[in-house]
Amino acid sequence: MGWLPDVSVMRNPAILSATSTPTPPAPPERGRLAARGSPGLFDACQIGVVLRAVLFVEALVATATLFVSSSPGEWLVQTATVTGGALPATLLWLVAACGLKKPLGRLPRQAQYAAGAALGAVSSLYGCGLLRLTGVLGTAPWLASAVAGAFVAGMVMAAMVLRARGQTPAAMTARLEELQSRIRPHFLFNTLNSAIALVREEPAKAETMLEDLAELFRQALADPGESGTLADEIALAERYLAIEQVRFGDRLRIRWDLDAAASSARLPPLLLQPLVENAIKHGVEPSPEGAKLRIRTERRGSVVVIEVVNSLPPLRWADEPLPRGHGIALANVRDRLRLLHDMQMQFSAGMDQKNYRVRIAIPAES
Repeated sequence: MGWLPDVSVMRNPAILSATSTPTPPAPPERGRLAARGSPGLFDACQIGVVLRAVLFVEALVATATLFVSSSPGEWLVQTATVTGGALPATLLWLVAACGLKKPLGRLPRQAQYAAGAALGAVSSLYGCGLLRLTGVLGTAPWLASAVAGAFVAGMVMAAMVLRARGQTPAAMTARLEELQSRIRPHFLFNTLNSAIALVREEPAKAETMLEDLAELFRQALADPGESGTLADEIALAERYLAIEQVRFGDRLRIRWDLDAAASSARLPPLLLQPLVENAIKHGVEPSPEGAKLRIRTERRGSVVVIEVVNSLPPLRWADEPLPRGHGIALANVRDRLRLLHDMQMQFSAGMDQKNYRVRIAIPAES
């Protein structure tokens, strides 16, 4: 638990230099981003992928048995029988794809598809063998099982590739929308005016304020990575709130409840700052009395919880109903979290008595 750090602490003055050369991204990061074309092929380690694959195979089984069933009762029996082989085969392929994700990811793309199809054929033969050993099948259709397993594995791999490719344009669109919101003209104008007012009386604070502004722009214009840490997001939010603290003074009351054990959790880049900006826009700006803002992180076992809570302005200050946002920023945050963590993330936002609360739950880094 803590309060906003003193904004007069000096930071790297090189950020303000007009002649300094931007620091290029580190080669390992470039290599990681350049290699994003292949990992999606065997990204079978997520719960959401497992559930979708199982449901997909079960739907295929239920549809296929319709062709050899003459009644609903017979269809149920046939579906249960085939499921006894299809479900173990599907789970075997998912476990193998997850365990061999890294070594298979080093192969050329065509070889990866071939390896995945071969795993599908072997897994299907395993399922067929189970049915044969248990006496469910009198004659085992080995060839048909192998072909069906390879075909289904290819479809699952194609679906995972499409999902992985969808992350890049979605993340880029989200980043551009957030960048446009973050450098709104009135925010930049107010920040520069505040810095000018401080130049003569408190030059150190004015310099620090401009450093914070420069860092916000540097982060916004940097090449986006696939994800960052919660600690990075907290540091960026601190710089943004340091600027707003100078602007609003005592009207902005900030409380930090940060759990160090949660700092390594992975988040899409530039995710937390729009939530903090929303809290300022809808909580502090409309109220002459200002508002309270609380940012809390906590690790609970294998889950990290993040909360951004702001008090709401009293209605007596409003000559007309307070304007409501369109929810674009919140929907943006939710979609980006879903792309990164799939079904392992939780997101909620809404009124909580006299406060507005945004709550995020994501997997913790082991």
